[in-house]
Amino acid sequence: MKTMKGPGIFLAQFLGDTAPFNSLETIAKYMADLGYKGIQIPTWDSRLIDLKQASESLTYCDELKGKLKDIGVEITELATHLQGQLVAVHPAYGPMFDGFGPAELAGKPKEQQAWAVDQLIMTAKASKNLGLVASPTFSGALLWPFVYPWPQRPAGLVETGFKELADRWLPILNAYDEAGVDVAYELHPGEDLHDGITFEMFLEKVGNHPRAGINYDPSHFVLQQLDYLQFIDFYHDRIFAYHVKDAEFNPTGKQGVYGGYQGWVERAGRFRSLGDGQVDFAGIFSKLAQYDYDRWAVLEWECAIKHPEQGAAEGAPFISDHIIRVTERAFDDFAGTGADDAFNKKVLGL
Repeated sequence: MKTMKGPGIFLAQFLGDTAPFNSLETIAKYMADLGYKGIQIPTWDSRLIDLKQASESLTYCDELKGKLKDIGVEITELATHLQGQLVAVHPAYGPMFDGFGPAELAGKPKEQQAWAVDQLIMTAKASKNLGLVASPTFSGALLWPFVYPWPQRPAGLVETGFKELADRWLPILNAYDEAGVDVAYELHPGEDLHDGITFEMFLEKVGNHPRAGINYDPSHFVLQQLDYLQFIDFYHDRIFAYHVKDAEFNPTGKQGVYGGYQGWVERAGRFRSLGDGQVDFAGIFSKLAQYDYDRWAVLEWECAIKHPEQGAAEGAPFISDHIIRVTERAFDDFAGTGADDAFNKKVLGL
């Protein structure tokens, strides 16, 4: 059995224009002082990493790792959620995702897609140069406007959508395979890959590609009312990364899963700081330990109520307290009698 790494923290939600949240060195030190051992870097922020240089230069990557080691942290993964989103965008959402890519490509979906693919392939190479094994991302979505089966979907629409999504991702997955790095899709509402069934549909279309996996985040499953513990039983061999994130779902006589177009504070389902929601983290950490998950446990902080700095401060000890140091021996070894084939036959009366 193996023990997972942690605590780590995803930096995306903490970046800002003032110190210590506006440079890699200062935010890394801030998180190290809180007790984090790893940082997950959003590759779309050039203040944290020069992605092109990282994809081309081992020297740059060694210097980056050395600088962070001196601070007391290491890189857990390079994240590409914004770029992954742009791999597939339904036109209805195009204007709202324009900000995910370069300003000069706004309103140019084909150019945005090409840019996103290039970014993802650079991330594969950069991850290899940094000695990383996985990269969390989004799948993008062509079918999300049709998630509810009304109006009646035309025959073959879903099949066509998943085939197109797979065709776009297969060259990227092959590039990650060449780099020896796993792609960990965060199964997220708004993405075509948002639960186990849709992940399986995609996996079939990419020929069960060995690099196509999951960034496990139970918060999105609470909001969908999915059994997030049994999910681990089904997909543990494809869980390549883990976002430790809490959520709650409190339906009323007026609203449920869809949220009634309300903001995050007023929704029945909302994200919360670790320990403030309903996620059974003891169960999750036990399941992951049972299945030998030995990668990082990374806090993704999002909360409709609590201040991010309080959430970050509480997150490191929360994760540390939940990581299970797995045992090297059975608890009842003290009562073992030792055995060989002859002894076993004697016990059986043979």
